[in-house]
Amino acid sequence: MMVKVSDSSFAYLMQDTMRQMRTLFDRRATRFALTRAQWRALKTIRRSEGLSQSELAELLDMEPIPVGRVIDRLEKTGYIERRADPADRRRWRLHLTASAHAVIAEMEVIAAQLRDEVLHDIRQDEFDVLMRVLGQIKNNLSELERPDQNQQDIR
Repeated sequence: MMVKVSDSSFAYLMQDTMRQMRTLFDRRATRFALTRAQWRALKTIRRSEGLSQSELAELLDMEPIPVGRVIDRLEKTGYIERRADPADRRRWRLHLTASAHAVIAEMEVIAAQLRDEVLHDIRQDEFDVLMRVLGQIKNNLSELERPDQNQQDIR
């Protein structure tokens, strides 16, 4: 079954919803004095400890120079450390410090509380449908990014 959408308000609604969630999260996490980019970098490094600066930039969908600035700030605050790559002396690998793990744990508590509040009065079956639909939208977008799909769009 395909949905026929007469207007694109669903995309605006998704964007506004995420903006509101980010704003609330930022407000609750001000005591950590981390920018959203720094927080995203810490979370990404935690998922893939030991990745390089260029790998982090790709995962964050950011240019290498701004990511380098984020890494510099996180290193100065004692949240990450750069370690030499044993296979390539020109490359540094990024690792979290103990203080970063503590901050991430506290911020995850804030995120979990916010999620609980945001999902208040939403039934599990409704949430399951939402996740399935969002997953399908993401899959559809991924298909549109495939090079062979893009060639069809040009014709």
